[in-house]
Amino acid sequence: MHHRFEVPGSKIAWAFSDESGRPVVQLHGLTSSRSRDRLLDLDLGRRLSGTRLLRYDARGHGHSTGRPVPEDYRWQNLAEDLLRLLDHWFPDEKVHGVGPSMGTGTLLHAAVREPERFSGFTLLLPSTAWETRAAKAEEYSRAAALIDEYGVESLLIGDQVIAHPPAAVGNPDTMPHIDEHLLSSVYRGAALSDLPDPECLTELTQPTSVLAWIDDPAHPISTAEALVSLMPNATLQVASTPDDVRRWPSVLAADVARRPH
Repeated sequence: MHHRFEVPGSKIAWAFSDESGRPVVQLHGLTSSRSRDRLLDLDLGRRLSGTRLLRYDARGHGHSTGRPVPEDYRWQNLAEDLLRLLDHWFPDEKVHGVGPSMGTGTLLHAAVREPERFSGFTLLLPSTAWETRAAKAEEYSRAAALIDEYGVESLLIGDQVIAHPPAAVGNPDTMPHIDEHLLSSVYRGAALSDLPDPECLTELTQPTSVLAWIDDPAHPISTAEALVSLMPNATLQVASTPDDVRRWPSVLAADVARRPH
């Protein structure tokens, strides 16, 4: 049985761990989910204790429902879902946000809209953005067209020839955790998305850790470095090996521990 929270156009599947501590919300990446991120070693909240941790599947992902409407999956719309969840679970509280890639984009769009809702961030694997986004958006659009014409299997065959980044070597090959009839719309929504305007990010003064890894064109170091240069209290750590990634949960734990109640 999956608990679900209703938002316009979706029912969001969530899990909540209440250990009566600081509030934390954990997001995931494009085509992933809570369970898939755990397989990919990107579930940083798995080692947290003494927190109130909300984890959820973005609309159309995992066990959340969705519609075949590309605009539903724009990061600005996902940010609205996030803010609704925070209003429900953590009203009138500042929350620490953690998430990779699309999760980072969602958090940042929510933060520029309502910066007072967040005490800090642990941002993983920020995706292509701004000048590097157009090429990636075109890639997502081509993937959506391929799925519509030939089905999901044709896309997965292409994915199998893409090498893992060095820090992700050994992770299992996984399928997108999205219903097949929604996948092309999710990709088109990603193609319509970008990080917030850089000047907006300079107003986010919350303590922030940016965690990146090398040799991943979809999550280039240039985006991570740009975020650190724009956000006044951001620092960068770069992983080169799986052992480096395995230390990331301790980074989140330290980030949360030093935030005020």
